[in-house]
Amino acid sequence: MRTLVSPLALRTPRGRIVYWTILTLTVIGFTGAFVFPLYWMVTGALKSPDELAQIPPRFFPKSVHFRVYADAWEQLQLGVFLKNTVLYAGGAWLFTLAVDVTAAYALSKLRPVLGKLVLGAMLATLMIPPMVLLLPTYLVAKDLPILHADLLNTPWAIWLPAAANGFFVFLLKRFFDSIPKELLEAAEIDGASPLRILWSIVLPVSRPIIGVVSILSVVTVWKDFVWPLLVLPETEKMSISVGIASLSAQLPQNVLIASLVIASLPTILVFFVFQRSIMAGLTAGSLKG
Repeated sequence: MRTLVSPLALRTPRGRIVYWTILTLTVIGFTGAFVFPLYWMVTGALKSPDELAQIPPRFFPKSVHFRVYADAWEQLQLGVFLKNTVLYAGGAWLFTLAVDVTAAYALSKLRPVLGKLVLGAMLATLMIPPMVLLLPTYLVAKDLPILHADLLNTPWAIWLPAAANGFFVFLLKRFFDSIPKELLEAAEIDGASPLRILWSIVLPVSRPIIGVVSILSVVTVWKDFVWPLLVLPETEKMSISVGIASLSAQLPQNVLIASLVIASLPTILVFFVFQRSIMAGLTAGSLKG
């Protein structure tokens, strides 16, 4: 198969030099594009307000002020906002697994009537811009159908919309499709019910994709801003992103940047700890068998 540069040309000294030069520059460029904003945020918190207002800006802080992180924690009540966000993210994670895993299992292995139509309808929701869904979703949270309950200023306003996610159902279904049907048939012969098969066989072998869905669901709720801003207007119940934004006008710029660093640390740590699980889970269901 012929590529833009032939393998013969790459074997020459000049070809190897050009190849490694381009590869190195590309890797450094993309790494800098992703890492530089993080560096600028962390060093910006360590600068004084005068340094932040300086033009042209300084690449390195003139003097380091670690006290700014303690000021951000105290002045913005980050402990309260972090506790709220952990509650919202944890509940959304549990409801996401309960709803999406069972839905994907039913569509993949139980194969109900009109299952393909249901899956297509779920995937079609991914084509709708999120902003279009804000108003109808808000009205549902304001007056829950049938029960006529007001979910505003309650964790349910975060948990229930996060539970049903067409993308997560699709990922889980693709993985469940790769599980050999002979394994499930053997369990059925032994008298296991569909729920027992899901709990004892499907879930244990689906840890990679469940880990990916878990991480993505937690990170999505953690970084969300617009929806918590609408449904959680009370200060004591705000998530960390909304809480920081609501108090940002009253604080020095370096304290505000320090609060953003603290709010970003949990998701950054989750990525670095579970990055292998993320890549393994995303590719686990790509092949049959």
